[in-house]
Amino acid sequence: MNIVVTGGAGFIGANFVYYMLKQHPSDKIICYDKLTYAGNMATLEKAMTKENFKFIRGDIADRQQVYKMFETEKPDVIVNFAAESHVDRSIENPEIFLQTNIIGTSVLLDACRKYGIDRYHQVSTDEVYGDLPLDRPDLFFTETTPLHTSSPYSSSKAGADLLVQAYHRTYKIPVTISRCSNNYGPYHFPEKLIPLMIINALAGKKLPVYGDGLNVRDWLFVKDHCAAIDLILQKGKVGEVYNIGGHNERANIDVVKTILRELGKGEESIEFVTDRKGHDRRYAIDPTKIREQLGWEPTTRFEDGIKETVQWYLDNRGWWENIISGDYQNYYESMYGSRSSLEFSKI
Repeated sequence: MNIVVTGGAGFIGANFVYYMLKQHPSDKIICYDKLTYAGNMATLEKAMTKENFKFIRGDIADRQQVYKMFETEKPDVIVNFAAESHVDRSIENPEIFLQTNIIGTSVLLDACRKYGIDRYHQVSTDEVYGDLPLDRPDLFFTETTPLHTSSPYSSSKAGADLLVQAYHRTYKIPVTISRCSNNYGPYHFPEKLIPLMIINALAGKKLPVYGDGLNVRDWLFVKDHCAAIDLILQKGKVGEVYNIGGHNERANIDVVKTILRELGKGEESIEFVTDRKGHDRRYAIDPTKIREQLGWEPTTRFEDGIKETVQWYLDNRGWWENIISGDYQNYYESMYGSRSSLEFSKI
């Protein structure tokens, strides 16, 4: 099969590329990525050595580029990871999130209508459900939980999900959707909580924690997420939504403290900063449906996954040092400075 992975130079997309190259060596994996700030060709360096891998630079919101890619590559499967995904950035500049996450999704779906597809899979997020109260640990997001978004980011992802479902109903496009909890693991861009805390701790900088640090997230190791999507592509029922959760709920402050312990550092570097606007208090996924229908369960405990993640950042300093030496540093200062004291197939 020809499998196009949009956004495959980003964090989860790149991990999925490597997972599919290993698990399905007879398939052709095509990465289609615009290479915005979070897309990094260094992440795909090892993939570029594989004969069954191809990289195409392109924007999912550019209809001409997308149609050309469909005509050239004749994909059997589209897995759409391409998205603007950082909540803070969406608050600062919502328009780019609407352009990529909604318009881009519509262009991909129109291409599927025009050229045909065996499966279109939309990678979504648990943030489309809003949040849950901290004092109700018995409550979880299910696939039937109403959409109740809190930020321009989550609103744009919810809009994309609704488009996907509408194209399935109206045009009979064979689609599936997955909504995952917070991912962590190798190649995570340094603006997100876990890599940011690791890198700041290694650099002896302050560790900025929003509000009281008690916001709870369900952490999913990225390799478990990749396995779940692969299973949905193989066995998932067309038109269905599947929640993918890690069974690893942790308060943000506890995640930060765990990272410091792994690095052998004290907690004096933790600094509480002004809370994010509209900050959701708790996310928690109920993955019963995917477990009962497809047989998937997460295999990585948070304690093990965080050890592997911290070690990866220790072993791959060149990867993240190259990122933070550039434009990202300017963004970091603009976001936290006032709150804290601080086309080709091979290249």
